[in-house]
Amino acid sequence: MVLLTRKAEFSASHYYYNEAWSQAENEKVFGKCANRNGHGHNYTLEVTVAGEIDPVSGFVVDLKALKDVMEREVVQVYDHRHLNLEVPEFRSVIPTTENIAIAIWKRLEPKIAGARLQRVRVYEMPDLFADYCGER
Repeated sequence: MVLLTRKAEFSASHYYYNEAWSQAENEKVFGKCANRNGHGHNYTLEVTVAGEIDPVSGFVVDLKALKDVMEREVVQVYDHRHLNLEVPEFRSVIPTTENIAIAIWKRLEPKIAGARLQRVRVYEMPDLFADYCGER
């Protein structure tokens, strides 16, 4: 089995807020991230697929095709969007980095042909405002 990883980047804004809680409780748990105006991050996405090498093509998966799927299913949907307000899966789920990774997995898994989705890694790129949300 061979693992291949492809990387993409996108920028998005979001806020953390649990509708079942009071404003005070949201602020206690999420701090400045509970501000409904939101704040933005630059994200890096790494998608790893696993499979056997095709003896004819020499590929596990066509990396151009993988890039196209990532672009269509993630970058075009998330880039320069307010996740809470514009991306359907985050209308009822808090767009934490963990939940973003899960949502991306669900978007990509059925769309990858010829290989098995092995890993989705999402991380916020360091920036000058990294402590705005008490980043973990």
